[in-house]
Amino acid sequence: MDEALFFAGMAGQMGAPDAYRTADLQARVRRHFPDLMAGLQAVYPQAPAVAGRAAQVIGRNLAERPAELLALDLERIHTPDWFQQPHMHGYIAYADRFAGTLKGVGQHIGYLKELGIRYLHLMPLLLPREGENDGGYAVADYRQVRPDLGSMEDLEALCTQLRHEGISLCLDLVLNHVAREHPWAQAARRGDPRYRAYFYIYPDRTLPDAFERTLPEVFPDFAPGNFTWDEELQGWVWTTFNRWQWDVNWSNPEVFLEYLDLILWLANKGVEVFRLDAIAFTWKRLGTHCQNQPEVHALTQALRAAVRIAAPAVAFKAEAIVAPEDLIAYLGSGKHYGKVSELAYHNTLMVQIWSSLASRDTRLFTQALRRFPQKPPSTAWATYLRCHDDIGWAISDTDAAAVGLSGPAHRRFLSDFYRGEFPGSFARGLHFQENPATGDRRTSGSAASLAGLEAALESGNPRLINLAIERILLAHAVFIGYGEGIPLIYMGDELGMLNDYDYAQEPAHQDDNRWLHRPRMDWAKAQKRHQEGTVEHRIFHGIKGLLQARARIPQMHAAFPTQALWQPNPHLLLLRREHPQGRLVQVYNFSEQDQPFPFEALQQEGIVQPFDQITQAPAPAYLGPYARLWLTQRPV
Repeated sequence: MDEALFFAGMAGQMGAPDAYRTADLQARVRRHFPDLMAGLQAVYPQAPAVAGRAAQVIGRNLAERPAELLALDLERIHTPDWFQQPHMHGYIAYADRFAGTLKGVGQHIGYLKELGIRYLHLMPLLLPREGENDGGYAVADYRQVRPDLGSMEDLEALCTQLRHEGISLCLDLVLNHVAREHPWAQAARRGDPRYRAYFYIYPDRTLPDAFERTLPEVFPDFAPGNFTWDEELQGWVWTTFNRWQWDVNWSNPEVFLEYLDLILWLANKGVEVFRLDAIAFTWKRLGTHCQNQPEVHALTQALRAAVRIAAPAVAFKAEAIVAPEDLIAYLGSGKHYGKVSELAYHNTLMVQIWSSLASRDTRLFTQALRRFPQKPPSTAWATYLRCHDDIGWAISDTDAAAVGLSGPAHRRFLSDFYRGEFPGSFARGLHFQENPATGDRRTSGSAASLAGLEAALESGNPRLINLAIERILLAHAVFIGYGEGIPLIYMGDELGMLNDYDYAQEPAHQDDNRWLHRPRMDWAKAQKRHQEGTVEHRIFHGIKGLLQARARIPQMHAAFPTQALWQPNPHLLLLRREHPQGRLVQVYNFSEQDQPFPFEALQQEGIVQPFDQITQAPAPAYLGPYARLWLTQRPV
């Protein structure tokens, strides 16, 4: 298979494109075909045949791509850093909890624009299995929308509406598994050999037991083990997450082609970013923990290259919550450098923000960031404070030891602190998936409740309420100002929404306390953002001000790296960003106490007259509780 044959396979599905379109497509093939073939050859012995069939999938979907999206493709080819721009701010929401339906989401676009949002991630909305469905991640049909939210036509209309308002839609695409009720799984259960080959099915426990010796358990409380006996299959099927979520077999090229077709079909509906869910688990290898295997990155490179040919407006975001040394590969390292996903989650940043808020000490934070691998300049991190998931206390033992801490002891401290069990804790949260064998205890809770607002409001103490608000704004300033990617605001955090303890009253949610921090949007509370002096007004406009500042600062472009700076005050975090238009140094006070301004550290960075880009004023003489400053040399 060469470029000419590949292009011919595409063109055969498209009719006769005009001369300009032919030249455009040939240029895309010349640019991305080598990456496609390299990725396929690393995985499939029959790579040329797979590439030939991929060409047909691409051509068929290109023939159906709407003219408006073809125009967006052209625009993105000429502005490949569109997702790295300082004004790219994201928002994460469940469509039903935010606005009831997809049409309802469209009615609240004005609210998103008021906040400054240019990227909207709607949590799983494709048709899940009935009953338990892992929050929508057990997908029964990728080509249908949940009927309570609307239809596929409604999704396409919403994509168009958002696009016209300058907002890109991100959608979840679960790569590792499908629901037991998915058509592929139904066909496998009926005995169809083609679809049985889409899954890992074993006649007895010999191989499952061999794999289990090195496999961790994702949900040890309610889904122990990684294999499930299925009577209809008369076999053991691989089920990493739940018995009704069947892992698909990516060593079968038919699975690759199915997912490529799905991505391009959804891209033609207007989806611009795909969150590649559970991507780390997609390749299995005996004797390993079956995560982060090299084939994962080869396959993603092949998918990305194919999508770059068919729909260049589309970007990938890797949902890989793994150690930093493994995470960087999801943006591309070695031979895959810059050729995998455009975006990935910066889980370390999130964990270290919460760690420093609890300890009032930033030395571990600085150590972790200084050891964090540098990403390819053409990529970006998704930075965040909270998401729909629990917080796993991913504190490196190496980093902890470097600053005189015990990793296991610090992880226990954090889980106790954010459960509210540690003396003096301001937090209200719950343990999630406690594992007695490993001592792992993750945490559920909304950002505001974990940051102390719930307890402060109950106390009625104005000082504690003020400290909680300042703590929330500091935490947001760190991930918004980090600058190497798209900051993501989780729905309701911009209003200080608290834990929703009523989750336990819903049968479908009562066994999963992550619903504690997935409340329904309180639009009455949102109205209070217009009332000066309210908690909602202070938090909403505090976050909005941070986003406005970020949008006007060229140093926030994601191509430029951030470096944590050592300095003597353990309560302060200093981050430096280099840029042709001047150096930016961010200063954060992680304590409730006033701290001296770090003039000496700033002078060492060449900033002798510090000017705060958030307030557009000269820097103060001292740092108040939870102060946050984005400093440049004072403009002339």
